[in-house]
Amino acid sequence: MALLQDAAAPEAAAPAARRAVSAHAVVTTMLCVLFAILYLDRVNISAAAASLKQQFLLDNTEMGFAFSGFSWAYLASVLFGGWSARKYGARVSLSVCVIIVGIGTIMTGLIGGLGSLFVARLVVGLGEGPAFPAATQAMRNWYPAHRFGYIQGVTHSASRLGAAIAPPVIAWIITWSDWRTSFIICGAAAILWAGVWWLSFKEDPHEHPAVDARHLEGLSVSLPDRKARIPLWILTKRMFPVTIVMFSYGWSYWVFVSWLPLYFANQHHTNLNDSALLTSVPFLAGLIGNTVGGMGSDLILKRTGRHRLARCSVVAVSLVGTATCLLPCLFIDDLTAIVALLAASMFFLELTIAPMYAVPMDISREYAGLGSAYIIMGVALAGIISPVVFGWLIDLTGNWNVPFATGILILLVGAAVVGVLRPDVPLNLQDGVT
Repeated sequence: MALLQDAAAPEAAAPAARRAVSAHAVVTTMLCVLFAILYLDRVNISAAAASLKQQFLLDNTEMGFAFSGFSWAYLASVLFGGWSARKYGARVSLSVCVIIVGIGTIMTGLIGGLGSLFVARLVVGLGEGPAFPAATQAMRNWYPAHRFGYIQGVTHSASRLGAAIAPPVIAWIITWSDWRTSFIICGAAAILWAGVWWLSFKEDPHEHPAVDARHLEGLSVSLPDRKARIPLWILTKRMFPVTIVMFSYGWSYWVFVSWLPLYFANQHHTNLNDSALLTSVPFLAGLIGNTVGGMGSDLILKRTGRHRLARCSVVAVSLVGTATCLLPCLFIDDLTAIVALLAASMFFLELTIAPMYAVPMDISREYAGLGSAYIIMGVALAGIISPVVFGWLIDLTGNWNVPFATGILILLVGAAVVGVLRPDVPLNLQDGVT
């Protein structure tokens, strides 16, 4: 009997060992690392912009054109992420997307001029566009409704951490080696992540050997279905106001992502390393804003049970708060005050993300990933227009404040549109699908 007990002991210990690290903790960590890498690969071009302009003799309008290449492909590919996640699952979709991001980032380190730079950024956008809808579908399967704001908030906080560390990291690599090496290292990190995700992720959390049963309560899993019909028109009608709101968010967001290092260098005459460090401050504030927005939205939902209040109130405060903090930047020259105001602006701006990404998760289980694509479409449209207009306005006027003023007006329009969002109304498929 003792021998039998001893033999059984390892078998009994095995599940406990597998649960020593929660599967949800692993998935959360993997998604946070993913978002950080994606944003590192997204904003590294702005950190290297001064080097690129110098080597290839680019003006601000041409640099804005290069920045916009990412968003053209980002917009074109975003619906594919939701579609592929519904058909083939987040494991396949994310692995493929992130490998494409890695290849495009490495290509950026091998460019020979403006044309090849634009193409390389197209490839990066082609991979990133589908990645976020696919990740949203994974979250929808692994987390219960009362945690939607949290998981979107914490992962997008990680993305802003990637954006925050990108300027000083890229500046250091440029100083240590050159700007080409920085893109090759960032691209390799993305490809490494894709391999780990492929080996570790399960579509259905019930099938994961290390899952904690307590984390399965309240889950409603939607597994991949290659025969699923896609309600594209219905989703488009429901999510159109969301796209407008996210366009208003994205206009200012792309100004931060694309132009801050050059803004500090040209408007306030800082050097490469100082510009990189100053650029990190607003993104660190945005990191906090993402988590606060998600947890605050979930808290309101828990206390009131009202999805519309929980999501829309946070977004309205976010957009109005951003505009309020940006306004004084147009009239003062003190660098310390401007950095503080930009940090406050980014904090408020990033309050938007978690509650907005929770909206498609609230209205649909099966099509949460596809619904989130309409969020990204708004950001991508802004990304196509905003960097080019910003660069053109700077070349036209020589004034770096004019594009900020434009962003303030667009933020207020977005805040007004928040009033028509209805995350409290489930997606109705009775009108037919396409």
